[in-house]
Amino acid sequence: MDTPKSKKLDIIIPAFRGHSQNFVMVLDGISEEDALKRIEGRTNHIIWMVGNFLDMRDAMGNVLGIEDEFEFKEYFSQGKALDESFKYPTLQQLKDSFHKISPLVYQKLLEVSDEDLEKAFPMGMNIDFFPEDVLNFVGMCIGREDYLSGQVGLMRRILGYEGMKYDFDENMKY
Repeated sequence: MDTPKSKKLDIIIPAFRGHSQNFVMVLDGISEEDALKRIEGRTNHIIWMVGNFLDMRDAMGNVLGIEDEFEFKEYFSQGKALDESFKYPTLQQLKDSFHKISPLVYQKLLEVSDEDLEKAFPMGMNIDFFPEDVLNFVGMCIGREDYLSGQVGLMRRILGYEGMKYDFDENMKY
């Protein structure tokens, strides 16, 4: 395993890599058509969930100094609600974006210093037990990725797909 510059990220690095693996595995075999299905018009579709996952990766990258913008930000930024009038990107386009941004964010996570992680990052939460800094923002993004992966996993089963297989790709280094 890669060693981050900051010991504060010892738990984040394996979580990030695990989420990258989960992202690939939970989407395995999902068709483009099924990725746009909603359940009884009440759920988000998988495309929205995947786009929101990528928005989290983009947000982490931005707070760590990556200036690239997620090319589909207009659809997903800050958890923007699903809008059925949008022509969302395809699942394949989102997978391609994932493989573009994830290695960049991973490298930044390895390089970031304690000082940079301790920098204030106002989120407007105003919760006394939650310091609003870069480290906690990264942690929130990781938590959101967990949540979204679980949602996609549930949608996968509802749509009649087998449960996710845990076939980790040892060659994926992010």
